[in-house]
Amino acid sequence: MSRLVSLTRRGALGAGAALLAAPLAAPLARAAGYPDRPIRIVVPYTPGGTTDVAARFVAEPLSKVLGQPVVVENRPGANSIVGAGAVAASPPDGYTFAVVIGAHAANATLYKGKLPFDPVTSFAPVSLMMLAPLVMGANAKLPFTDLPGMLAYAKARPGALNYGSSGIGAAAHLTMEDLQVRTGIRMVHVPYRGTAPALQDLISGNIGVMFDSYSSLRAQFESGSVRPIGFASATRPAWAPNIPTLAEGGLPDFTSSTWCLLLAPANTPRDIVERVSAEVAKIVKDPAAAERLRSLGFDAVGSSPEEAGTFLRGEVARWAGVITAANVTVE
Repeated sequence: MSRLVSLTRRGALGAGAALLAAPLAAPLARAAGYPDRPIRIVVPYTPGGTTDVAARFVAEPLSKVLGQPVVVENRPGANSIVGAGAVAASPPDGYTFAVVIGAHAANATLYKGKLPFDPVTSFAPVSLMMLAPLVMGANAKLPFTDLPGMLAYAKARPGALNYGSSGIGAAAHLTMEDLQVRTGIRMVHVPYRGTAPALQDLISGNIGVMFDSYSSLRAQFESGSVRPIGFASATRPAWAPNIPTLAEGGLPDFTSSTWCLLLAPANTPRDIVERVSAEVAKIVKDPAAAERLRSLGFDAVGSSPEEAGTFLRGEVARWAGVITAANVTVE
């Protein structure tokens, strides 16, 4: 199976390289007296998406507990490479962080040897803040209501069914590639610059199916314009008990989530990383905050730096396998 996709804003790779070439030898901050000036959280996507929502979810309460403004800065471009590169090239002083999602892990393989940073070693993991199982939705006019019906429809029409995603290398994209590898169906990928335009085309029928978070698809499920096919989770989420899992539809152990992970530049002082990690965990695990996240289709995590690092390395390895098996490439 071959998937040839194009990277927009190709020049961003060169810009990222210039950023990485900037001096990184700034004096390391000390936790004593930290912070004494505003902190920024870089979101490598446009405002309003999952990553942006996650960053703003923690920014205000983090500002209150640290006693300094926490500013969210949107720096989209090149499948998150621009924003992540800016953070990798920032002084490791505890005043710059990034919130990344699955595309960050996939980029390690998609752009191997071409990135101006290493998605793992150029960063200090801080916290896996939250995650949400992906759910597949289908245009309501298509003649199937569940996973077996969708697979039968696609197998009878190789290459005729289009699927959309929020972007090249996003979890929504690679999860569908994984499904194709595992089931032998053939569909055509239509990448979008975010969930919103993909969802509009799903509703109108320009694409047939897509994976995304429940929060993105919930209103359409409830209105009937998009039909839920199944969650890529081990069990049905408590906040959507009427939607089956893909495992129930005949794909055992098929799980995939979108997630939001907080990173700092590599060599950020350990005590600062641990402090920010602990404060983020308190924020997302607060009962009221956790309930708000559940209403959005997310599960609060708030992991330790060690757990965040283990998770990121696991996601890099997982998507490397999918990208290789599905022969996903970029120009």
